[in-house]
Amino acid sequence: MQSARINLGYARVTAPIAGRIGRALVTEGALVSATSATELATIQQIGRVYVDFTQSSNDLLRLRKSVASGASQAGDAGLPVEVLLDDGSALAQRGRLLFTDLTVEASTGQVTLRAEVPNPDRLLLPGQYVRVRLAQSTLPAAVLLPQQAVTRSNQGDSVLVVGDGDKPVPRKVTIVGAQDGQWVVSSGLKAGEKVIVDGFQKMFVPGAPVKPVPWQPPSAASAASAAN
Repeated sequence: MQSARINLGYARVTAPIAGRIGRALVTEGALVSATSATELATIQQIGRVYVDFTQSSNDLLRLRKSVASGASQAGDAGLPVEVLLDDGSALAQRGRLLFTDLTVEASTGQVTLRAEVPNPDRLLLPGQYVRVRLAQSTLPAAVLLPQQAVTRSNQGDSVLVVGDGDKPVPRKVTIVGAQDGQWVVSSGLKAGEKVIVDGFQKMFVPGAPVKPVPWQPPSAASAASAAN
């Protein structure tokens, strides 16, 4: 009788961790052995999850050169990471960047980064695809410009600045990226300068004075028209 109790105790498998258990991987009555690597079920802890994402080695090299030259400032260790779900909404809790891998994947030219994200509402599940947003560096002197304000050509990028006497003056600029439908300009402009965004068709005579007015994005302009 005592031997039967001992053998029955061997049939009870206790998990070493707490978490959420998935479907059974072995049916009732199937033969399993302590010497084989048969998985009965999978238990996962999803209160905090790891999010792995990639960045091209070219972008990482460009970032490091920018920081080394002083054009940008590197973010602090553990910088915040925003997770975007499939429906475009952002996860309420922000994670933190844990590390950037030191190896470039030869087949893709990508570097893997890992973030740790709190998941109290269990919205993130293992194997789920998400997008992330994080600021790896800052550009203290950068300017955001609407894309239609910039003329791009083989000779470089340029804008029209309202100069002395309200006369348009072409200006070379350096674009380092895009954000929310706008170009990120790292050099060529100073704070307070006026850039012509719209109304190019009204400038009949090159170099003639213009009458600058504040520019409104199309959505803001439509809302103002509807209100009137």
